[in-house]
Amino acid sequence: MLSNTTFIVPLKIESFDRLRNVIVSSIYLLDNTECNLIIQEVDEQSTFAEKALPQIKDCVGEDKNKRLKHIFEKSTDSVFHRTRILNDMVMMTTTPVVVNYDCDILLPLESYQTCEDWIVSGKYDMVYPYGDGNWQYQIFADDELVSNFINSDYDFSILREKSRIYDAKYGFCQFYSTKKYIEGGLENENFIAYGYEDNERFYRFTKLGYNVGRLDAHVYHMEHARTPNSWFSNPYIEHNKNLYEQLNTFDKDQLLNYYKDQEYLKKQKAKIQ
Repeated sequence: MLSNTTFIVPLKIESFDRLRNVIVSSIYLLDNTECNLIIQEVDEQSTFAEKALPQIKDCVGEDKNKRLKHIFEKSTDSVFHRTRILNDMVMMTTTPVVVNYDCDILLPLESYQTCEDWIVSGKYDMVYPYGDGNWQYQIFADDELVSNFINSDYDFSILREKSRIYDAKYGFCQFYSTKKYIEGGLENENFIAYGYEDNERFYRFTKLGYNVGRLDAHVYHMEHARTPNSWFSNPYIEHNKNLYEQLNTFDKDQLLNYYKDQEYLKKQKAKIQ
């Protein structure tokens, strides 16, 4: 299951609950699927290697853990350039399907499989594995809850014990044809930290004529503390908003011309030439 898929997870562990979330989501993916998992962590020191990786290895075993690739990038910059980190990982991907994946996300196994099938078959170029509207379970997790979830052989009803239904739209995670993701401009690296990149991505891929699908299914989001890198207190929020509003007025030809001239895209594409 999911042997054609690579999950790419940009990571900066800024709170204890985010550490717990990346442990749980990594264990869930590695234990239940045959996917590849790339985690690129950017920070002053690697919290993932010290505190997460040993627990993941202990839970899933050495063989399954071989499908996890952890990359650590040392940086003292307080701003997390998520779009650039995602693009770095896309260019490392060798499978036909790639998933832009938040470390706090869990999906029912059938959702993952349906999305992979749709991409591999050519039915869609990009898929949102959750509905548009009240399709999010916000999970207010603690150590006991996630331990019970893992020990129950991943019974999602346990997560729903501490949850509420909330809105879902464009974030969380998206499945792509790896080829079409690159062709369509990857992540726009002019969006920095948090805000509006999810909206722009949806507008761009639909406006450019890619086949974008969506599942009527729930996404499970394990809540976490909010920092400027994950909330509207981001110092780049006005810049991101203005950029989105500008790009949102572009027609297909304007978008094509804009992305053709992006230096970040030229640099990323040069890695496969």
